[in-house]
This record gives sequence, C-alpha cells and structure tokens, in this order.
Amino acid sequence: MRRLTWSNPPMMNRGGCKTPAPRKIDDFGVRCQSQLAGSCCSDEAIPDRVGEEEQRQGTPKGRFYWGLGFCNCLNRRVSLRLLLLLTPLLLASCGKQEPIEPHIHYMVQEQYLQSLPSAFTPLSTTERLESWGHEYTIGRAFAKELDLYPAVFTFRRAEVLLKAESPDSFRKPQIEYDILLSYYLGRRYQQVVDSFDLSSLRRIDSSFPAFQDLLVILYDSFIKIDKPVQAEAMRLCLESVDPAKAQILALSTALQKGEVEQARAIADTTSQFNYVNTFLDSYEDQRKSVAAAQGLNAILPGAGYLYLGQKQSAATAFLLNALFIAAAVYSFQHGNMPAGIILTSFELGWYVGGIHGAREEALLYNERLYERGATPLMNQHGLFPIFQIRHSF
Repeated sequence: MRRLTWSNPPMMNRGGCKTPAPRKIDDFGVRCQSQLAGSCCSDEAIPDRVGEEEQRQGTPKGRFYWGLGFCNCLNRRVSLRLLLLLTPLLLASCGKQEPIEPHIHYMVQEQYLQSLPSAFTPLSTTERLESWGHEYTIGRAFAKELDLYPAVFTFRRAEVLLKAESPDSFRKPQIEYDILLSYYLGRRYQQVVDSFDLSSLRRIDSSFPAFQDLLVILYDSFIKIDKPVQAEAMRLCLESVDPAKAQILALSTALQKGEVEQARAIADTTSQFNYVNTFLDSYEDQRKSVAAAQGLNAILPGAGYLYLGQKQSAATAFLLNALFIAAAVYSFQHGNMPAGIILTSFELGWYVGGIHGAREEALLYNERLYERGATPLMNQHGLFPIFQIRHSF
C-alpha cells in the first residue's frame, strides 16, 4: 500500500504575494481561514501603487469584502453539512414508519350490558331476609341501572354485614366480584386492581362462575394502568381455558395501541380476522411518511406541510423562511453584521422548528387516519375487551 506523503504545492503569484494553489476542497477552507485572519492575499489587500487617498477609501470596502468572504466560506461549510444531514434523512423516508399513539374508545349501549345474564344463582328467601342480603339486593338494583357509585357503596355494606353474620359464606367472592365489575364499568381501573389485591378472588379457580369474565376485566385493567407483565399473565391464564378469547384480547391491545405489525401477525393466524387485514392494508396505503415530511421541509420550507395537504401552513412556512433569509442576506450585504447574525439565528429557529412541526403534523395525520378506521371496526366486530364479558348483574 502506498504511503500518502505531503508535498508542498506549487506557489501561485497573486499581486506580489505567493500563495499556494488550491488542490482540493480542504485548501479552500484554508484560504477562507487566511482571509478571516487578514492575510496579505485577502480581498482587502491593496497593491502598493494605490495612493494614500485610495487606501483610505479602500478601508470600508475591505470590511465589506471581509464579511462577504466570511459568508461565502460559511455558505460552503453549511451547504456541505446540510447535505450530510439530509442524506440519511431522505434515505430514512423510505424506511420504517414511526409508531403512532391513537386514541380509540369503545361505545357500548346500556341495553347491551343490562341484557347480559348474571353468573350467580339468585339469593334464597332466607338470604334475602338477612341484613347483608337486603343490602346486596339493593346494590344489584343500582347496578342493573348502571348507577355504579351507589351500587359500590351498597355492595361494600353488604360485604361488611356478611363478614359479621356469615363469615364463611360462598357469597363473599360473588359480592367482591360485583364490586370489581362496578369499578370496571365505571372505568376506574386502578380501583379494580386494588380491590382485587385485597379480596379473596386471588384464590379462586376455574370453578368460579365468572372466572373468564374476571380474567378479562383484570387483563384490560392492567393494560389501562400500564402494567403489561401482569396483563399478559392474565391473558395466558385465560388462554388455558379459552384460546380464542385470549387471541381476541391480544388483537384488541395491538389495534388500540396502533401496533400495525403485531396486529397483522395475529390477524394472519386465522381467516376469521380478514377484515382486520383489509383495514390495515387501507391504512398502509393512505398514511404519510414522517421522514418524508421532515426531509421535504428540510429541502424547501413548507414542502413537508404541502405533502400533508396543509396548503395554508405550507405557504406560511415558506414566506416566513424566505422573509428571514432575505432580511439576513440584505443585512450582510450592507455591512450590518449584528443584524444579519440575529436574523440568521431567527431563521435557524424557524427552519428547525418547521422540520419538527412537519414531523408532528405527519404523526397527527396518521393517528387521525388510523382512529377513523379502527374505532368503528373494533366496535362493530366487538374487539374491545368489554365485549368479551358474558355476564353482568
């Protein structure tokens, strides 16, 4: 391998001063530095034949060319760095999409919940005559009307009275389950988990009449409070008794979180979820590339917003950046360096902010597009966990 050696470049005579002739791009950078240092070969150098009057007139002209030379040097460096920054950004526009965070909610009718049967046998005549039975009957009446706050309060009273009158009654897990179900329907997911941890439901098995419904409730509650490990444990327990329902829960979570690849992997396991693949294909075709929006806005301010269909924002971004650039160039050309630097800093803020704004708008576009398709799909096909509950009060 040949060893690279440095040899002195040929000298170039320029106005009585010998300057190395530039051989490569780095040499131009050295020349720019020499201009900034005020070398004899800069544009402000004045030949000896110029008189004293011409030298006095050349002083402000030299200052102007010093600023112009600085700008030219800066422009070359900035252009090179900008090209290096944009290259991976543009290549990324063809790559993987950034994750989205959609907000999808179920819409359940009260008639649907009221039509679900109870998982437990009715109270006997003797049980209804006891104090706890009386309170429990009132609580179920509130719960059937989905008046959940007084229902929980009354169930609590029945639980206390049952402990005093019949501490070994098999009705205790039933009351505790009804409290959990009330909290769940009221979307108080943390209270669901807290009540479960303090109840005897932790020791029940598949013989419990509402065993599968309890697992569904706990799975969804753990997901809502961001405890995926505990949620997966509930799903695996459900999978041992009802694999189809456990698969629906996994698909539901993937769709709610916008995890397109995970949802597609689950939907591909059976033809039952062909409608999910149809929705995902439609979303993939219509969504926008976040990296492309950023890259376009970096090349031409406003182009990223135009790519997203936001014409007004595109025009505003373009005009603001053009205004600041024109003002900065005007200031530099007229020797007003402080104003030029200030305007350039403002323009840099608008420029970088525009790229970030294009990213946020692209994500928002994809999220709204996803929500418009996923919300009716999941409600229509009953993919939310609440639709997997088979019993009520």
